[in-house]
Amino acid sequence: MFESLGERLERSFKILKGEGKITEVNVAETLKDVRKALLNADVNYKVAKTFTDTVKEKALGQNVLTSVKPSQLMVKIVHDELAQLMGGTSTDINLDGKPSVILMSGLQGSGKTTFSGKLANMLKTKKSKNPFLVACDVYRPAAIEQLKVLGEQIGVPVYAELESKDPVSIAKNAIQEAKSKGHDVVIIDTAGRLAVDEQMMSEIAAIKAAINPNEILFVVDSMTGQDAVNTAKEFNDRLDFDGVVLTKLDGDTRGGAALSIRSVVNKPIKFIGTGEKMEAIDVFHPERMADRILGMGDIVSLVERAQEQYDENEARKLQKKISKNQFDFNDFLAQIQQVKKMGNLKDLASMIPGVGKALKNVDIDDNAFKSVEAIIYSMTPRERTNPGLLDSSRRMRIAKGSGTDIQEVNRLIKQFDETRKLMRAITQNQGGKFKIGRR
Repeated sequence: MFESLGERLERSFKILKGEGKITEVNVAETLKDVRKALLNADVNYKVAKTFTDTVKEKALGQNVLTSVKPSQLMVKIVHDELAQLMGGTSTDINLDGKPSVILMSGLQGSGKTTFSGKLANMLKTKKSKNPFLVACDVYRPAAIEQLKVLGEQIGVPVYAELESKDPVSIAKNAIQEAKSKGHDVVIIDTAGRLAVDEQMMSEIAAIKAAINPNEILFVVDSMTGQDAVNTAKEFNDRLDFDGVVLTKLDGDTRGGAALSIRSVVNKPIKFIGTGEKMEAIDVFHPERMADRILGMGDIVSLVERAQEQYDENEARKLQKKISKNQFDFNDFLAQIQQVKKMGNLKDLASMIPGVGKALKNVDIDDNAFKSVEAIIYSMTPRERTNPGLLDSSRRMRIAKGSGTDIQEVNRLIKQFDETRKLMRAITQNQGGKFKIGRR
């Protein structure tokens, strides 16, 4: 995401010449190119112009330290303004109600149903809530079935009235059901609707009036660019929603919606969707997004994702096995599963400063681990525990069983041996000490 915008901004900064001060002369061409980069990313024209005017005002006359180039100072100013443009700081979701009621709104195909499942899963696993999903899309039968499938997948109950065509009544009944069963969060998935469809807009306004939700979220497909911003404004005029959800940020998005929407509707972006998996949801942090746009990576989010999959007791057990040279293929497989849960591999790589740019034209397949898993699953339990048993005849059998070739099996075993040696060396260099801490 934002690859094209990041590259164009980087080229813009290289235009900036001169030493000592940023002047109107040496900044003019740079800001012209920055504005072009923003417009090319489908950012609203007024937003792009205001942005570059603000950057110019803050940059002009700034003294440049001898150790800092004008282009580096400009990067800092643009970074800070990008973060401010997207809201400055992250904004929490309102969970004050008993139960808290969250109403989802948006266009057809924006990803409301999938996001409802993701949000329920996040609240359940990270905030220890007891969510309740409600199917209020009475026009698309597949939406009810989709929500039920997602609910079953994440272990969250789904309320639906298959015979009813009255979403207002369904929502009110669902809240009563949630109260009676002790659920503390109710997430109401509504039908997708066009802002020009007066009947449908009146319907969601009626749902809002009937249930008085604690939080209204507008879900928008970030790949629709400027159209998403225009639609958000129309929905906000009717619903006065509390926050925006940007979905499909893992796709080939130009970033215009993320950069424009806060300025146009004056409502915060609260969450982003970064993939199809139920774990592919992140709280939106403007500063971190500015880092990523400018190619600085996002180590904080990467660490947070790792910590979500991190179990202190399991880590201690693993450290003991490593120190005794007992790390085996079962442990190796467990580590792979944890990495996969962290999300899209290319998205993870882009969080490491400098790596995203290096991997721009590299296709990282999310199924990259499949052959590795197939090889390990083709081993017997004894072989996984005792890798030293893997002689040539066993390796040939494993290759046939996994649908790979002997070269792939040999390569994996070699990589495993090297990994085990490296991990043991690190542990020994630490004097056998193993400290676990959370921020």
